[in-house]
Parts: sequence; structure tokens; C-alpha cells
Amino acid sequence: MMKSRPMAATLALFTAAGLMLGGCSAPTGGDTGEKKLTFMFRGGEDEKKAYEKAVQQFETENNVDVDIIVTTADQYATKLKAAIAGKQVPDVFYIGPGDVQAYVQNGIVKDITEYVEGSDTIDLDNIWEYGVDSYRFDGKRVGEGAIYALPKDVGPFSFGYNKTMLEKAGIPLPDKDKPYTFDEFVAAAKKLTADTNGDGALDQWGTGLNVQWNLQPFVWSNGGDWLNADRTKVTVDTPEFAESLQWFADLQNVHGVTPAAAEAQTLDTYQRWMKGEIGFFPIAPWDLSTYQKLGFEWDVIPYPAGESGKTASWIGTLGIAVSESTKYPEDAVKLVEFLTANKEAQQSLVDAGIQIPNLKDMAETWAADTSTKPANKAEFLEIVKDYGRALPGGNTYNAEWYDELFTNIQPVLDGKQTAADYLKEAQPRMQEFLDAANQQAGN
Repeated sequence: MMKSRPMAATLALFTAAGLMLGGCSAPTGGDTGEKKLTFMFRGGEDEKKAYEKAVQQFETENNVDVDIIVTTADQYATKLKAAIAGKQVPDVFYIGPGDVQAYVQNGIVKDITEYVEGSDTIDLDNIWEYGVDSYRFDGKRVGEGAIYALPKDVGPFSFGYNKTMLEKAGIPLPDKDKPYTFDEFVAAAKKLTADTNGDGALDQWGTGLNVQWNLQPFVWSNGGDWLNADRTKVTVDTPEFAESLQWFADLQNVHGVTPAAAEAQTLDTYQRWMKGEIGFFPIAPWDLSTYQKLGFEWDVIPYPAGESGKTASWIGTLGIAVSESTKYPEDAVKLVEFLTANKEAQQSLVDAGIQIPNLKDMAETWAADTSTKPANKAEFLEIVKDYGRALPGGNTYNAEWYDELFTNIQPVLDGKQTAADYLKEAQPRMQEFLDAANQQAGN
């Protein structure tokens, strides 16, 4: 479903004896002495237009030229890898939390702590802590220590519902402050799953969730987790985790409230949501520009909650970093600060419908506006302020251990293997990958 996904750790960029990056960044300036920076990012047309507007303002105010390099989400890692290998590292570029350790240890990104903490143009206290902390690294642990990037955004992953569909089915609209229990959610989803055309085939479903991006809220709210506190032990082989995964699989195989695999191949659940055939579906800030055009009314609510009774979800983020080899570090940091915290730049991105504001005070004003969709924007802020968590693979040296869970999970989703049996098999494999990652990180 996700059109813009958090970047996976790209450890492969730095293998084969490491890349010698002590040289230069992308060509900056020229024989004329003119200052020139390169800014590389990924995104669609809306994001590109918003950044072009912001960069133009930065150039005017700072007497610096900025060359923009934009790629699609799928191409970004490959093109950045090529730039690094060719010693043409952009002065300023996107990174994800999962990249921080490898980038720092291989001398690719600059420690910008002194610049931003001493800056008179930004107020770190007015930027979401989650966003800033995601790019801290103390040599051992992501989330603490020096700052190696500032957040391009924070992306709270919320839960949406088709208001028009629920009203037509006579289902009371969900409480925006009280999450469904697992059982309540299944009951509502069953009422929505129907043959509305009368031809004997289902054409409307309660939900349709991708396991890779939606399992986390259900596991967390049920008391399970992927890792122990110090990130050294995989903890998926527990009753709490197994119950959550089994419940997820049962949405299709027992309750029949989500399209089967064959139906999803004909039309995936994202497309079905867009057509108004799905009742409940995840919604993130990067979806908002597209979802303004939906042919039905919709809003966001907390994810259904398991045994804890408390909702849970995750927060994506992308950061903007400065190359260690940039010729103009002060100007490069100024550009990062501008893109992260300048109110006009932030407004361009928010108006494009691709993110919530990075600035806390600006975000509160944005959320208070119920005249634009979703009306319950405050739910996004609750995730960031209160209960949102990082994706489990984002704060380790690489995400291979985390990705392993989803590699062979299909038999569980198809009802051919129990969640408990699968997790018992998967945990040792995941642990091997985690041990290797921690060894590479020097932990």
C-alpha cells in the first residue's frame, strides 16, 4: 500500500573493504568561486514541486545555488550507492534511521551537532523529538548521542475507515478516542464484507492489510515485541506475538473479511480501498494528497487494540544529512535546517499533502483545522507525541533480521501453518541475522 516507505538499511553500500570517501562530494561551485550545493532526495511530483519552491527561497536568502537531484523511491538507494562509489556524494541528501550506523561508521555523513545546537535559525525544542532522536548515534546506539541528520518529516501510520461505507451498513462510526478491541473490529469488518452486486461474489470487504506494514500495531498492543530492550535478543516466539499474528491471519482464513490472495492479485487492496471496496485501511500523511480525491467520506482512528487495551502504531521518518566531504559544511547545514524547520518550506510540503509539519506549534494549528480531510488530524499528532514507535528494524545496524520474519510468512497467512509453529522456526534464524548485525556494529 505504501507509496513512500522508510528506507531499509543499505549496508551493502559499504562492504568490499569499505569505500574510500575521503575525497570530494558532488561537484560544488566552479572556477568562478560561486557556492553550489547538491541536494538529492526521492519523491513524486508533489514533493518535487514543493522542494523546488523551498530551495528557490533558500537560494535567494543565502546567495547559494542548489542543484536538485530527484529520483523515485525505488531508484533512490541504487543511485545514492552509485554516487558514493563514484565519490560524488551529494552535499545534502535523504537518509533513513536504519542507515545511520553504517553511514557514520563509514565516514559518509557529517556530525552536525555543534552547527544545529548553536544555530540561531532553528529551535530544536520545537521540532518533534522523535524526528531528531532518530538521527542521533553515540557509537553504539541509535537514538542517543550526536546528531547526524535532521528530520525531513515524521510519518505517523494511522488507521483509516470508509465513513460512507459504515453509514450505509448502519454501523455506528468508531470512537476517535477509544480503539476497537480485536473482537469489536472483527465484528464490524464482518458486517461490511458483502456481495453488494448480488452476483454471488464478494465485492466489498471489511479490511485488507499488508502484513509487513500492519502487523506491528497489533503485536505491540497485545503485549508482544520483536526485540528485548538492549536490542540483542529476538523475542517473537512468545504467546503474545503468536496470538497477534494468528489473529491477523484469521482475518482472511477464519473470518473472511479480507480479500484472499487470488482476489488481491486481480486488484490489490490499496486499489480496492481507492475504489471504495474496503472498510478499514491504513492512512499515513504521505497519502493525503491522493486521498483528497477519493469518492467517499473517510477519516482516521486509532488501530484496534489487543490485550493491553492500548492502541499502538509506528512512525516512519526520513532524515536530511550533510556529506562529510562537502566543501561548504556551514551552507549545507543551513540548507538542512531550512528544509527541516523553515515555516514557509514546511507549509509548501504540508500544502502538497505529503507530510505533517515538523514544527510542533505549526502542527497543532494544522491539526485543529477540521475543514480539510481527515477531520481527525489530531490522531496523527497523538501517534507522534504519545504512543508511536520506530519500526523494529530501524534502530539496528541492518534490518536483515527483521526482514527474515516476512520472508517465509505466507503459509501462515494462507492458513497452512500456525503462527506459533512459524515463530518457533523463525526466531533462531532471525537471531543469527541480529547477532551478525550487532557484530558488524561492534556491539
